Amino acid sequence: MTTEIGPVAARRADAVTPAYKPKGYWHTVAERLSDDKATIVFLTIIILAILSAVFAPIIAPHDPYATSMIARLKPIGTESYLLGTDELGRDMLSRLLYGGRMSLAMGILPVLFAVGIGGLLGVLAGFAGGVTNTLIMRTMDVFYAFPSVLLAVAISGTMGGGAASGLLALTLVFIPSLCRIAETATTQIRSLDFVEAARATGASSLSIISRHIIGNVLPPVFIYASSLVSVSILLAAGLSFLGLGVEPPTPDWGQMLSNLRQAIYIQPLVCALPGIAIFIVSLSFNLVSDGLRHAMDVKS
Repeated sequence: MTTEIGPVAARRADAVTPAYKPKGYWHTVAERLSDDKATIVFLTIIILAILSAVFAPIIAPHDPYATSMIARLKPIGTESYLLGTDELGRDMLSRLLYGGRMSLAMGILPVLFAVGIGGLLGVLAGFAGGVTNTLIMRTMDVFYAFPSVLLAVAISGTMGGGAASGLLALTLVFIPSLCRIAETATTQIRSLDFVEAARATGASSLSIISRHIIGNVLPPVFIYASSLVSVSILLAAGLSFLGLGVEPPTPDWGQMLSNLRQAIYIQPLVCALPGIAIFIVSLSFNLVSDGLRHAMDVKS
C-alpha cells in the first residue's frame, strides 16, 4: 500500500474539501434578516404599501376625486364602496391608495435628502476636525434648541404650507441628528489603523473618505435613518392635519383624517381608516428598523 504525498495529494485533498470562504458583511446581514420572521412580516407590509401606492391607478376601483352628495358617508361594506365613502361621497379605498403616494413620499424622501446632506456634513466635520468641526456642529446645535414638531410647523407655516414646504421642513428637521451620527462614527474611524495606513501611503483625503470612511459610517447612519421614516410619516401627517402639508384635493392620509374628524360620530370606523393606515405603516417602519439594527450589529 502506497501513500501519496506532495502536490498530487494536496490537489486531491483540495478537491475533496473545498476552501472555506468567509461570508461578507452584507451577506451576514441578509442571513440574519431572513431568520427574523417578525421583521420579514413587517417588511412585507411596507412593500405591499409601496406597491399599492405605485399601482393605485390600476388597483383603485373609483376616481379618488369624484364626489357624490348622494353617496356621502357610506359605511364600510357598502356595495361598490368596500371601505365606505368620505364626507363628499368619494370612495375611501381609492383615496387611501392614492393618499399612500403622498404619505409615503413625505415619509421617505425627507429622510433620503437628510441622509445625503447631513451624512456628508457629518463625515466632513468628523474627518476634518478643528474649526470645520466646530462650525458645522455648532450650527447643527442651533436646530436642537427647538422641538422637531415645532420646528417643522414653523418652517412649513412660514413658507405657506404645501408639499414642497413640508418636504423642506422635514428635511431640515432630520439633518442635525443624522449629521451628529455621521460625525461621531467618522471621529471614531479616522484614528483606526487602516486609515492611518492609508495616510502613510500618501492617499488623498478624498480617497480616504470615499474608500475607507463612508463604507464604515453608512451602517449606523442607515440604521438610524430607517427609524426616522416612521417619524417622518407621523410629522407629515401632522402637518397635513393642520393644513400645512399637502393641499387639497390631493389625497393624503393626514389631510383625510382632518377632513373626516367632523363626521366621527356618524361613521367612526370610516373616519378612523386614515389613522389606521398611518399607524400600521409607521409601526412597520419602526419595527423593521429594530430588525435592521439587530442584523447589522457586528458585535452580536
